[in-house]
Amino acid sequence: MTSHTPRERSGPALLVIAAAQLLMVMDGTIVTVGLPVIGAGLDIPEADLDWVLTSYALAFGGLLLAGGRAGDLFGRRRMFRAGLVVFLAASLLGGVAGDGAVLIAARVLQGVGAAIVAPAALSLLADTFPAGPGRNRALGVYGAMGGLGSVTGLLLGGALTEYLGWRWIMFVNVPIALLVLAGTVVLRPGTRERGGLDLPGAVTVTLALGSLVYAINRAGSHGAGDALTLAFGAAALALLGAFVLIQRSARSPMLPTSVMADRGRLGANLVMLLMGAGQLATFYFLTLYMQTINQYSPMITGLAYLPFAVGIGIGSGLVGPRLQARTSTRIVLVAGMAVAAAAMGWFSLLAPGQNPLVVLLPAQLAGGIGLGIGFVGATIGGVQGVAARDSGIASGLVNTSQQIGGALGLAVLAGLAATATASRPPATPLQDALTSGYTTGLLGAGGFYLAAILTAVILYRTPRHFHHISDARAS
Repeated sequence: MTSHTPRERSGPALLVIAAAQLLMVMDGTIVTVGLPVIGAGLDIPEADLDWVLTSYALAFGGLLLAGGRAGDLFGRRRMFRAGLVVFLAASLLGGVAGDGAVLIAARVLQGVGAAIVAPAALSLLADTFPAGPGRNRALGVYGAMGGLGSVTGLLLGGALTEYLGWRWIMFVNVPIALLVLAGTVVLRPGTRERGGLDLPGAVTVTLALGSLVYAINRAGSHGAGDALTLAFGAAALALLGAFVLIQRSARSPMLPTSVMADRGRLGANLVMLLMGAGQLATFYFLTLYMQTINQYSPMITGLAYLPFAVGIGIGSGLVGPRLQARTSTRIVLVAGMAVAAAAMGWFSLLAPGQNPLVVLLPAQLAGGIGLGIGFVGATIGGVQGVAARDSGIASGLVNTSQQIGGALGLAVLAGLAATATASRPPATPLQDALTSGYTTGLLGAGGFYLAAILTAVILYRTPRHFHHISDARAS
């Protein structure tokens, strides 16, 4: 007799968990296409518009570890529901915002809700599916939401902005969150662990990650030598050092040593960080290319990302799980990142006035396939073999890696692109100079994917850790 969720309930449970992850990740990019309209509607200066994006990333990335630990201690389904309620209320607040400050505050609250929901969702998935091919397939679906959600946000954001107005970018979350909340009746309560919440560790790591993300984003717009950038960077380093000291002496540490002691789990999180770095920057540069160079409307820009969504679906839904079932996580990651890096090289051929069928659309399809495969491998590697008591924190780390990586990569590559544009000869037409900067940034994203390949090769040297474990005999 097994305690696992019956097969007839596992499908609906996966649907609810995947929908929640899609919603949380989608909200990280859904405002991207509509930023100019939001700025005009709420009189937000262009220099401050990036806060509509980064405020969400700050709260989401900074609080994920604490959110994961809270789910371990207080009940994963309970925290899953609580996070959804916070997210829903924050979306309503954002939709009725009368000025930029209220909207940014709402985005922070959305990030808080997402930081509670995302790790609880991944832990509930592990509770629902026993180890083996079934769990690998479920993790593949969940991992796909990390990439598909970002693209869905761009597609939906463009359509809502153009036809219903930017406020519906916030309001659309309400019915989806309500449906997911209603669906939580099919979820298991999830296991609970004894111990306490490491509040000093939670506060320290949250402030450290928040300071780091802020410093990275500010460096992209004000330069690495800016006084405030340096101050927040130094604060991040000091706080990270304090966090390490706290973890060594804490009775119930926020980040148990066992979670990151495994080479493969460390590698999976580093690969996820590098994938996040390349992916968010890719969306940023392609959006600028489509709207600034090609003069696409928000709706057309959103639709132009459809090949990316299709590619991620193919990579994560078909190719990735099949590779995972036949080979090792190392091979899955190397294959996915190689395809993604090749797609970035393809993007380097973009030019003003170019037929989108030549580079823009087919390169997106290839890039989506590569990232979809990579998300499967990194998600499985990030939670594989972790003790039940630490599954929430391991899940939080997977999402933290993606969020922090996105902020890091965008800041670094935006500066690289600006330098490339400025270095063009004075006689260069503006559109050509800008496109040169965008393609340089896209090549930089390819560099992150190549670094991910190197990371996988170095840290996944022992394939036995990463082959799937068949549950046929166990059941």
